[in-house]
Formats: sequence, C-alpha cells, structure tokens
Amino acid sequence: MPPDESDERLMLRFRGGDVRAFEALMRRHRAPVFSFLVRLTADRARAEDLCQEVFLKVVKASRTWEERARFRTWVYAIARNLAIDEARRAAFRRAEPLDAPGPRGAAAHPADGPSPDAAADAALLRPRLEAALAALPAEQREVFLLREYAGLRFAEIAEVTGTPENTVKSRMRYALEALRVELAAAGVGPDDGAPSAAGGASR
Repeated sequence: MPPDESDERLMLRFRGGDVRAFEALMRRHRAPVFSFLVRLTADRARAEDLCQEVFLKVVKASRTWEERARFRTWVYAIARNLAIDEARRAAFRRAEPLDAPGPRGAAAHPADGPSPDAAADAALLRPRLEAALAALPAEQREVFLLREYAGLRFAEIAEVTGTPENTVKSRMRYALEALRVELAAAGVGPDDGAPSAAGGASR
C-alpha cells in the first residue's frame, strides 16, 4: 500500500472491501481527530468516546460514500457535529432537574496558573494555552482548532462549519487576538511560543 496514497483512494478501496485501507485511514487521522475533540470538549474521556463514534460513522457510511469532498473535510465535519450533538445532550441533562446543585466555583473554572515569572518555562505554556483556548467563544475556538490543529484551509473550515469563508477568517483573527491578550496577561509573549495574530487569514 503506497504511503502517499490519497485518503479518497483509500476510502474507495475500503468501500470495495479492503480493510487495510481503513486501517491506513485510522493511522493517518485518528490522533489529530482525537486531539481536535479533546480541545473542543475539554474532556479526554468524552473525546475518546466521540472519536470512536466518528470512525464508526465512517465505517457505516463507507458503502454509500462518494468522492464529492475531501475525506479530511468530511471526517472533521462528522467530528464537529458529533461534539455539538453531545454538548446539547449534556446541556439538557444539566438542566434536569432544575433544582439540582450546580458545579462549584473551582470545578467550573480552570485553576489559576503559575506566576508570570515562570511563564518562560515551556512546560507551563501548554496549560496556559489550553485555558486561553477554553475561554474563547465556541465559534472562534472551533475555527482556531480546525486551522491550527487539524490543518484545514479556510475554504475547508467554511465547508465543515457551514459558514462563509470571510466569517471564518474573521473568527480566526478574533481568536488569535484574544489568545494573544489572554496569554500576555498571563506573562506569555510571542517569544514564548504564544499564537501570533500576524499568522492571520491568508489561506
């Protein structure tokens, strides 16, 4: 099996009964899809369950799949929609019963990070970035994740989210600026590996 074989060709082979083609797709995409879901849901256990469901849907859809869109765009659309549906179900569960005790302060918000004096330590950057990501509006966070973690082009993100490409680019700019501000407030600057608004919306 050629290592550079396209996702679409692998999917067509899997549709024809080649199980090894699906295994190749899993090796290629499972880790980045899981990483995307972890950051979208902020819950590794939920992300693991959702990731399994993503590829179960790929299997179920394989017999009717047609090469109308890039496989990568399609699989991230599945992941995003599953995460949204699961979040809606979770919100409904939290609302029933209405008199149930809510989350206490420390559990509802990320813990305060270490002092800015230690921000140059690379080991401390990741939790700060994760907290800043979690603070973004959902629409900006998903665009940032699809762009920076999934590597999708803006046109592909527009297709995944059903949003005009110019809106996607605007959300990316707002996300980058918000992350820069949040991380700067935590003592993390561009030289420490913080996202740069200059990385903007070119593609």
